[in-house]
This record gives sequence, structure tokens and C-alpha cells, in this order.
Amino acid sequence: MTLEELIAVVRQAGEIVNSAKQIDRHTHEKTSAADLVTDYDLAVEQFLKEQLAALMPEALFFGEEEKAIEGDPSKGWVFIVDPIDGTTNFVRGYHQSGISVSLIRDLEPQMAVVYDPAKDEMFAAERGKGATLNGTPIHVSDKPLDQGLFIMGTAIYLREFVKPTMSLTEQLLERSCDYRRFGAATLDLCYIACGRAEVFFEYSLAPWDYAAGAFIAQEAGAIASTLTGEPLPWIRRCSVWLANPANQHVLGELTI
Repeated sequence: MTLEELIAVVRQAGEIVNSAKQIDRHTHEKTSAADLVTDYDLAVEQFLKEQLAALMPEALFFGEEEKAIEGDPSKGWVFIVDPIDGTTNFVRGYHQSGISVSLIRDLEPQMAVVYDPAKDEMFAAERGKGATLNGTPIHVSDKPLDQGLFIMGTAIYLREFVKPTMSLTEQLLERSCDYRRFGAATLDLCYIACGRAEVFFEYSLAPWDYAAGAFIAQEAGAIASTLTGEPLPWIRRCSVWLANPANQHVLGELTI
């Protein structure tokens, strides 16, 4: 499978998202009113499962809505998929949601795509070949944080992380120009990749939230780790810290 083939499949999935109508009638709660799924999430995931299997039948499929995976994701090829990241944004009409697909092999990302159907922005990367936005090479910014922005994320249904998230936000705000919270981590990570902001953090992300975006950002020159400095595990939930090289040192100055 080529990166171009993966991009083509994800772009087709984006047509399902852009065709959505009366989304509130197709919305259901998963764990709470803050944790939603729509019929479009399910439709996109099923479409991707079928199309990716046709491209690469030997790969396992690890998707947000299905979650169950047949086999050991730490070995061999695995697709990690979020059909619509930023579902609440999607439901409420904010037009800030992304389709995320990462392909890993033996716990090493090989290629990834994050697509924002509303803006027609296709972020993509292949190991060792850099990252692109709509086919044009992208790179992280060179701004230090006192001249830049940071993006923070928090899943409000994970209440145990609210206070530490606010504490870390305050610490970073003292060091920066400003911050943003967009509600779709897959796109947030890509915004670091293309230089729209300098730092991203979130205390808890699932693999489908970060596997594609963090890899794209790495290929664009970003440094990625957990908040405690370990390498990202790619197939497990973890905290995520992403920064351009000018701000690599900042993590060590924070109280986590």
C-alpha cells in the first residue's frame, strides 16, 4: 500500500462526513453527555475497515468505535483509526473534526493521514520522508514559547485530569503569548506540525487520538513524548507532550 492510496481512501471517507445532515438525530451517548458517538462515526469506521482491509489484508484494525482487536497490536502491521475525532464539535456544527489513520509496524509508525473534511486539509506523512499538507511540505515553527502559542486538550469526562490540566495550562500561559483549545487532538497535533502553534499537551489520549497526528508532527520536526518524558507507546492510552525543538526544554521546567 502506498501513502497515495491511503490518502485516497481517507478522502472518500471525508465525503461521508461532509454529507451529514440532521446530525443531532443520529447522535448517541457513550458514557455521558460529554462522550458522544454518531451514526456517521460508525459509518466512517466501517467504510475504512473495509477499504483498508482491501488495501492491506494482513494488517490488524484498531478503531475507536469497535475497540476490540483480533491479534497482538504490538507485532506486525496495525491500522489505528479514529473515524471522527472531535465528535462533539461535529455534532454542534463547529467544523473542527478530523479523520485519523495511522499504520504502524512492530510499534513503529510507518505512515499516517489526518484529514479535516470541512476545510479540505489533508495532513500526511511517511517514515523518513517528512510531512505534507495538501501535498506541500510542512515543518514545525522555530518560535520560542514566549513568542508563540500552545494548544491544550482535555476530555471533560475524565474528571480526574481537570485540575492538573488547568494547573499545567496556567504554567504554560505564564510562559507564552496565548493558548487555544480546539477539541480535536488529531488536528491539534497537526497544527504543531505545520507551525500554527509551538506546544501541545493532554493528560490522557487514546491511541486513535494521537497515533497519526503525533507521527506527522515528528516527521515535520516535532519532539514527542509523554508528559513524564517517555516515548509514546502508540497502541496504549497515555499523556502526550509535543513541541518544536525550540521548546524541548520547557517540559523539564513544569510541575506535572
